Amino acid sequence: MSTRPYLSIGEVLTLLKDEFPDVTISKIRFLESQGLLDPERTPSGYRKFYDNDVARLRWILRQQREHFLPLKVIKGRLVGESEDDGGEHGTAGGRAGAPMLADADAEPLKPPRTGTSLTLEELAASCGLETGDLQELERFGLITSRTVGGIAYYDDDALAAAHVAAGFMKFGVEARHLRMYKTAAEREAGFFEQVVMPMLKQRNPDARRQASETLGELARLGQQLRGTMLRASLRDYLDE
Repeated sequence: MSTRPYLSIGEVLTLLKDEFPDVTISKIRFLESQGLLDPERTPSGYRKFYDNDVARLRWILRQQREHFLPLKVIKGRLVGESEDDGGEHGTAGGRAGAPMLADADAEPLKPPRTGTSLTLEELAASCGLETGDLQELERFGLITSRTVGGIAYYDDDALAAAHVAAGFMKFGVEARHLRMYKTAAEREAGFFEQVVMPMLKQRNPDARRQASETLGELARLGQQLRGTMLRASLRDYLDE
């Protein structure tokens, strides 16, 4: 690495590649285009990444990988942290360091809703997959899009699913293998619908609110039971 006080975008890529194998220069540029990064530039236009820029990028990539947060949520947390610090946090041109993240929402039926709307190329850049990989995910029903003006756009759920699929694909798991998760989710949803249907038939706000709360609790219980069953099934392979 250079002895300069900053790194080039290529040097940043090399630095982060071991921890984030899917990161690319195009993804870093995409994050910058979305306002999450703001590196200084040399007079000739090359990006200059100081320590806090790299820390900020590392934090963003971790939120995407570990919490599957949409970019708007990540950006909001970055802005909120910067405002809380009064803009005085960090070095290298006054840039804010990476904020700490509170625990992610543990409720499986309440993911972040931010109005995310990404094109296929933007979704690919965000999750580190090729557009062909995303098209395969859509072909098997794991992500869906809506078409406006002839262009397909992807929402929060598609972004979260794409990030999870990217994690699987690092182990050679293809979209066709992941279809079983959609099938299982549809069967579980159908069962839960039967449980809450008597509440929904009452057609009053209180009953509908109770149905929503019941679905949330059933989803949490289902998540816990699946984890228990999976752990029992793989016990012989686990280092305990």
